[in-house]
Amino acid sequence: MEKTNLMKKLVKVSAVLTLCSAGLFSQFAVAEEQPAASQATAQQVASPAASQPTPEPPPAAATTEKVGNPYGLDAVWREGDFVARGTLIIMLLMSAGTWYLIVTKFLEQQQVKKQGQIARQKFWNADNIPQGVQTLDSKSAYRFIAEKAQNSTENHGSHMLDKIDFNTWVTLGIQRAVDKVQSRLSGGLAFLATVGSTSPFIGLFGTVWGIYHALTAIGISGQASIDKVAGPVGEALIMTAIGLAVAVPAVLGYNWLVRRNKAILEEVRSFGADLHAVALSGNMVSGEKPAQAKAKPTAE
Repeated sequence: MEKTNLMKKLVKVSAVLTLCSAGLFSQFAVAEEQPAASQATAQQVASPAASQPTPEPPPAAATTEKVGNPYGLDAVWREGDFVARGTLIIMLLMSAGTWYLIVTKFLEQQQVKKQGQIARQKFWNADNIPQGVQTLDSKSAYRFIAEKAQNSTENHGSHMLDKIDFNTWVTLGIQRAVDKVQSRLSGGLAFLATVGSTSPFIGLFGTVWGIYHALTAIGISGQASIDKVAGPVGEALIMTAIGLAVAVPAVLGYNWLVRRNKAILEEVRSFGADLHAVALSGNMVSGEKPAQAKAKPTAE
């Protein structure tokens, strides 16, 4: 009987322990299933996100800024000392003066050529020299020569000029007028010749000065690579290029203007020679012959 009761108690205890262990196992299983489910849910949520392609960043806007030349003319001015800047200013002034003279002398030559055409059309159709003078413009070089010839004939009758031949006196007056016209046409050409002969040497001086400073800077830095040498030496060589750019127009302009002056002065001299012949013919004022030199008194 006691054994039977003992067996019953053991069965009950084992049943209770079984139930307790089953409850604990079920709770543990539920606890393990929940993280697994959460991990599965996270993987399911992450998998669509991972399957989607990663958006590419927008392309960077193209840069439109131009990279300036670090070894250009502005670098020469910016990094040069007062000697380099002074040399550059001198050559720029010489270039400006060269082009100014070329343009102004060309316009002046064109004006004298036009005055010569008017003189051929109007002056020689007048009755006498004074009337021909009135047909010309007050600023005409041909009128200036004609007025000098007229004044020479009118002033020859003075007592001081009695012993000077009339032909010689008129010739001197016309020749002086022609020389003044030639001097006016040739004015400024000496500047062009000076610029053409000196500007290359001024540019060479700027180059030597720039190379000296470039080599000094390279020696101080201790780096003699091509990128360290090419820039400063290239800046220095710009001075030589500027000197040649100033000299070439000056030389070409000088030769061109001298050649044009030669053709214009031939016309002016021809006009003076014809005027001299008319003055000696006596056709001065209203067709009257000018007073000739007084005859020398004969010895008694």
